[in-house]
Amino acid sequence: MSEHKVTTTWVRTTPGFGYEEYNREHVWHFEGGTEVTGSAAPDFLGKAECVDPEQAFVASLSSCHMLFVLAIAAKKRLTVDRYTDDAVGILEKNEDGKMAVTRVVLRPKITFSGEKIPSADDVAGIHDKAHAGCFIANSVKTTVTVEPMG
Repeated sequence: MSEHKVTTTWVRTTPGFGYEEYNREHVWHFEGGTEVTGSAAPDFLGKAECVDPEQAFVASLSSCHMLFVLAIAAKKRLTVDRYTDDAVGILEKNEDGKMAVTRVVLRPKITFSGEKIPSADDVAGIHDKAHAGCFIANSVKTTVTVEPMG
């Protein structure tokens, strides 16, 4: 078991506090000192140059899957040189009519090197095992689909 702490800080920077007026920018302070400026998505009056919670959610699913893939590959003595994922999350109304990230599609592409290059079936098995083990995917109701690329 482990704990994962984040401090979120928001300070009003606008003269008023009407819905259309108040600032959405805030800072996530992570253990270890990293800070990320967050905001609402632009569709919800946030700033595009900031990370919105929906993007952070998709990134956490993508990152968790990748870390499991790397661990599994290393234990199988496979060498991974590069891993990219063009992940997409879909924000829409769920079956209860509430807005939710209902689907996330991970599109990982892995470049292997060395003497032992896995087959497409082997890579699919790695993705299946990674998805089953991913802490974040196991924590959410969102449907997470892995569509390996190449």
